[in-house]
Amino acid sequence: MRDVLSQIVRWWEAGETFGLATVVGTFRSAPRPPGASMAVLGEEAVGSVSGGCVEGAVYELAQEVTATGRPVLQRYGVSDDDAFSVGLTCGGIIDILVEPVSRRTFPELGEIAASVRRHEPVAVATVMSGPGRVGARRVAWDGRASGSLGAARLDAAVDDDARGMLAQGLTGVRRYGPEGERRLDDLAVFVHSFAPPPRMLVFGAIDFAAAVARLGKFLGYHVVVCDARPVFATAKRFPEADEVVVKWPHDYLSTAQVDERTVICVLTHDPKFDVPLLEVALRTPAGYVGAMGSRRTHEDRLERLRESGVPEADLVRLRSPIGLDLGARTPEETAVSIAAELIQLRWGGSGRALTETSGRIHGADQGETATGPREERP
Repeated sequence: MRDVLSQIVRWWEAGETFGLATVVGTFRSAPRPPGASMAVLGEEAVGSVSGGCVEGAVYELAQEVTATGRPVLQRYGVSDDDAFSVGLTCGGIIDILVEPVSRRTFPELGEIAASVRRHEPVAVATVMSGPGRVGARRVAWDGRASGSLGAARLDAAVDDDARGMLAQGLTGVRRYGPEGERRLDDLAVFVHSFAPPPRMLVFGAIDFAAAVARLGKFLGYHVVVCDARPVFATAKRFPEADEVVVKWPHDYLSTAQVDERTVICVLTHDPKFDVPLLEVALRTPAGYVGAMGSRRTHEDRLERLRESGVPEADLVRLRSPIGLDLGARTPEETAVSIAAELIQLRWGGSGRALTETSGRIHGADQGETATGPREERP
């Protein structure tokens, strides 16, 4: 929904009623992940739920839902045994929840948009199927919530799960009984997490860092560039970065916010910066720690880190030389190789050319079974 949020808030503020279609479950090679949205007002549509495969059918359904005021959960795709009237050319299956949205049906939308702009975590939980009222909505922030899914105990159970999913940056489906019973699964709730963007910390104010910052921003990271040299670490040299910090890298990282979604890219390839910085970086919970340099530089760096007391269990986390082997030469090509490694590690790809592989293009993380969406997704 982030892609369409600014537009739908304008419609909402103007008092319009429109259809909002959201991918709530995927299976096999679905083209877009859970949370992808398309909004329809009259003859205008924004966003995408399938990259073009079923947009026409969803557009018509959104107009119907706007007219009737009743939300609909619709499945599109082709399985091995059944062909639906509208299919995905990729052979996948997607479940889409289409809802009518207005100031009356979704009074929290303005506050949600404000939270997203402030990078304040917020989760939107919506009943998508089962004995509850389809379309019932609960919005959870840290320490407060609004709306109801129909029962106090159900609200409490969903609040706990939604906040846990927010902490991990997960969007997906949770299942309960009508009163929030966790041993039952007849009521499906889609939890859409609007967690702050993951952080990319780039150390070394060089041309390679500028290219990495551009790619990081393109991939949705909150990008910080840090270097101890004020003549190089300037906002003018790194216009795509969200922050440019002039500080010794290891001092900055010692106090920086780092979690499991954080990416750390060490591009200085200078021992006086690298070694103390990596000593700190490898003690953090960062999901990725990569360092630039030749293989000879890497071996020298490892030896220096061992001498500094860094245990082997931490050293194996270091991705160095950084990036995938793409034959990159320029800063921009190197940034692509680093971005490719981040994507590969996130989704478990092989890193090989697709022409050399077989089976699913999108991994099993896209869905769980043909009978329902997976329970969670990063």
